[in-house]
Amino acid sequence: MQPFSRPRHNHRQCIAQALQTAEAVCSARGLRLTPIRRRVLELVWREHDPVGAYEILGMLAREDGRPAAPPTVYRALEFLCEAGLVHRLDSLNAFVGCDRAAHAHIGQFLVCNDCHRVAEIEDPGVHRALGKAASQAGFRLNAAIELKGQCQECRKE
Repeated sequence: MQPFSRPRHNHRQCIAQALQTAEAVCSARGLRLTPIRRRVLELVWREHDPVGAYEILGMLAREDGRPAAPPTVYRALEFLCEAGLVHRLDSLNAFVGCDRAAHAHIGQFLVCNDCHRVAEIEDPGVHRALGKAASQAGFRLNAAIELKGQCQECRKE
């Protein structure tokens, strides 16, 4: 599958798998997946596109009838990031679900400047090279690596 291609699948199954993985990861690490954390994760996974915290707040209010305070959503997102269940994309101020949550890694993302779609890639060689260079500078990587450019669909236009 091309990194930016839209997956054709049963998206409900995709969300269910993400929630099942989250429960397993939290259980294995002794973490608590509270109802609000679970719901925020579900909303992040609703699409494969990045979603902002205020969009999540709006969805909670519209769909659940529960107007959550911004700190509640931000705390849930912080927990989900620390657990490796979602990644924060600084350049978009948004979050995406991680389909590699079962193993610790630093996300590598291709971010389209035009449509803002995102594709996570995982190249151990890139990670090793950047980790080595950072280490030599006395620095430790701990956040996603974002590469900006233009996806194939936007280049066609």
